Amino acid sequence: MELTQTDSKKGFFVPLLIVGTMFFAIGFAFGINSYLIPLLSQSLKISSGQSYLVIAATFSAFLIFGYPASLVISKIGYKKTMSLSFLMFALGFYLFIPSAKMGSLALFLLASFVSGIGNAFLQASVNPYITILGPIESAAKRMSIMGICNKLAWPVSPLFLSLVISKSVKDVQLTDINLPFNIIIGVFLLLGVLAYFSPLPEVKAAGEDPTSAEDCPYAEGKTSIWQFPHLVLGVLSLFLYVGVETISLGTLVDYATSLKLPNPDLYAWVAPIGMVIGYIFGATLIPKYISQSKALLVCASIAIFGSLMVVITSPQISIYFVSLMALGCSLMWPSIWPLAMADLGKFTKAGSSLMVIAIVGGAVIPTIYGFMKDAFGGQNAYWIAIPCFLFILYYALSGHKIRN
Repeated sequence: MELTQTDSKKGFFVPLLIVGTMFFAIGFAFGINSYLIPLLSQSLKISSGQSYLVIAATFSAFLIFGYPASLVISKIGYKKTMSLSFLMFALGFYLFIPSAKMGSLALFLLASFVSGIGNAFLQASVNPYITILGPIESAAKRMSIMGICNKLAWPVSPLFLSLVISKSVKDVQLTDINLPFNIIIGVFLLLGVLAYFSPLPEVKAAGEDPTSAEDCPYAEGKTSIWQFPHLVLGVLSLFLYVGVETISLGTLVDYATSLKLPNPDLYAWVAPIGMVIGYIFGATLIPKYISQSKALLVCASIAIFGSLMVVITSPQISIYFVSLMALGCSLMWPSIWPLAMADLGKFTKAGSSLMVIAIVGGAVIPTIYGFMKDAFGGQNAYWIAIPCFLFILYYALSGHKIRN
């Protein structure tokens, strides 16, 4: 069964529900890093910069496997690729167990990289899928709904690990993660089976089918993906956005720990609350009351203000402004994706692979943050977010409009 963007909205509920579960799984997998960073730092006696290499290892998989993932999708379709990604996730999570037993940072990085491969394949599947499941002008609305599923899962990971281990982070031994990771492996294997047998239809973007190229006249005659400047600038915007969003979501437990705040695990909820509020507004207002580009403009402005407040207020107060920074991040992903993917036609899958590769920003920017924290302190390290948000503001104002 195949659907195109021009199909009616009937039958969208079940695919949205299934894909929403997958977005939750993506967030859960990313959220594990926010627990591992302070744990590895204290258990292996390594610096903050070294501990943030776990995030770098996860996201570096997107650089290497973003394009191969698009080839796999072209060969076996979206649904089977989603199923395959969960098997990769399970393998990566399994490798965390011997990593903990041996106390090896190198093995932890390998485990993170393998789970990142699964994440790359799943992201390459679900993001273009949800973008072209319905009309492109309402794609940000659908992605906002998916974003709620994704971001609520980030703090669930450290909370789940804390509940199963039943210890404060400062008292946890590396081998204590064995039981929760065995549970996670079982759940992800089950999700892989469910994805394979799910009733998800295959979808195609307008003009992606060679027989309907007239549906996307802008792409007609183009010979390279690099002839779409709005896409190239969108890829760079996404690279920067993923980096700063990962900082807002993945550094809170570590930042709270460095500030010696009680129950630092609970601070993992600060950023997701801000993001979910933004997603609710996006799902409600886009596209009826506000366009995707205007939503990106507003969010970039909020993120710049929130970042400034994080670095100039007192540390105990600044941690709460990360929520405002995250609120600004909320509609960036739902807005950048459809703005960058518009009018690609037969280049849709290639464009999607570039966008997935851009997720490697989550490896680069947080790693820089980690070493900046070692050099200048946790609060000053958040300065890195401001130039990133300024570029995204440019993309919202004019970058997404550029056409050849």
